[in-house]
Amino acid sequence: MDAHAVNRVRAKLALFVADVFASVPRKDQRAKGDCYLRGLMLDGRRKSIQAMASRLPDGNEQNLQQFVNQSTWDPVPVQRRICERMLPLIGPAAWVIDDVSVPKDGCMSAGVAPQYCGALGKRANCQVAVSVHAATDIASCPLQWRLFLPEEWASDTVRRGLARVPSEITHREKWRLALDMLDALAGWGMKPPVVVADAAYGTNAHLRTALSERGLVYVLAVRSDVSAHSFETKPIAPARKGAVGCWPQPRYRYPAPSVAALAAGLGQEAFTSLTWRQGSRGELRSRFAAVRVRPAGKTVERPIRSAASAEQGWWDGTLPDCWLLVEWPDGAEAPTDYWLSNLPADTPIADLVRLAKVRWRIEHDYRELKHGLGLDHFEGRSWPGWHHHVTLVTAAHAFLTEQRLAPKAPAPGSLSTRPSTLSRPS
Repeated sequence: MDAHAVNRVRAKLALFVADVFASVPRKDQRAKGDCYLRGLMLDGRRKSIQAMASRLPDGNEQNLQQFVNQSTWDPVPVQRRICERMLPLIGPAAWVIDDVSVPKDGCMSAGVAPQYCGALGKRANCQVAVSVHAATDIASCPLQWRLFLPEEWASDTVRRGLARVPSEITHREKWRLALDMLDALAGWGMKPPVVVADAAYGTNAHLRTALSERGLVYVLAVRSDVSAHSFETKPIAPARKGAVGCWPQPRYRYPAPSVAALAAGLGQEAFTSLTWRQGSRGELRSRFAAVRVRPAGKTVERPIRSAASAEQGWWDGTLPDCWLLVEWPDGAEAPTDYWLSNLPADTPIADLVRLAKVRWRIEHDYRELKHGLGLDHFEGRSWPGWHHHVTLVTAAHAFLTEQRLAPKAPAPGSLSTRPSTLSRPS
């Protein structure tokens, strides 16, 4: 937005800040929040504090630095209020788990380490943040963020102290951070309609089990080498030897094939051409098939069927079933993408496809958050500073989303405001 556009929404922004930052105790801090949001929304290549302060008529670099890096205001109530405003407005079709990486120089910024950097497509020195977004094809909004802390930071007291990492924060896998965010949102009375994620998360059987245990439904991308039995495959108990000893428990007699092998066995005639949304260049179509399967593998947790069988450690051998959704585009030699979903068995394939493809909106989010609102322009090193910055970036994104979704007032002289020229009946 240019300076004129920002000035036109100043009154609306002031009301937004008054509501979202109501938990921030001091009036001068809320005023700095208003200033910081304007700096993020204002045109400019860099959204560092120094650059934003130089563009704003009321910008004060020292005040903004103190507000973001040293001030003790709690970002969590601000995040909660953003969620309370945005979820009813967006009416999400799904919540999307994802992560974003920010290349960094040096080794002192909170959580920075040599690790895979999606922004560069290779291993590099970077920070990684896990996020949960509410999304539809029309709009989306980040709901929660967690900064990933690599293992090397767990016992590095020097760097932890300099970066002001809280003592209770330790290394947790990214999929566990995603569950932490879902649990935090559940504590606020917010539940996802469906959880969606890419294969980096969906391939993890522990995550899929944890979502099911929480009563959450999901459509998760998986790698082609994830193993699963066909729905019809039954576990078989070997014959009991002798009259004493425990009865043998049923088990699957053959190794489970990969989902790629299952998909290839379906044949091209099993795939149906479907449209999932209207893109900027026309309809987005591809060919899909959906079948019921039983995911397998060493990390798949075996269910216990009853309290009595739990006492005896008995398992009837049957793995839970779910949907396997497969995409095989026209012209491709083999299927390209795979998803597992615990949605009900009567779910139409069109709904599975629509939910599997909703992740595109999050890529749009990240482009706006990073290139338009300066998500990756934060130059501070501290843990509190990073969380303050991403909360402010989320607030700016939420405000702009509200403005885009707000009903547009008719232009002066338009058909809805022009007096009618039709003659009245006598």
